[in-house]
Amino acid sequence: MELKKCIRCGCFFNTKEDVCPNCKTKDETDKMSLKNYFSNNEMPSNLEQLSLYSGVKPKNITRLMENQEFSSEMKTFKAMDSTNLSVEL
Repeated sequence: MELKKCIRCGCFFNTKEDVCPNCKTKDETDKMSLKNYFSNNEMPSNLEQLSLYSGVKPKNITRLMENQEFSSEMKTFKAMDSTNLSVEL
């Protein structure tokens, strides 16, 4: 049995996901927040603005936008300013 460390909370768990079962709901909520923001607003100019407007933490935005679900938004965001996605937290 291989244990994984949750990338959101740091607890150890056994599943194929990157987040533990407790954080899965939080991830889904963050995904919906980003989707709602993108469908109703223009792309902000940097990661901090996107975080502020969407309510999703920058480290989670960066991680979630690597998902194929957000590939078109990621391309647009990178084209606007690729340096803003490498914010250290």
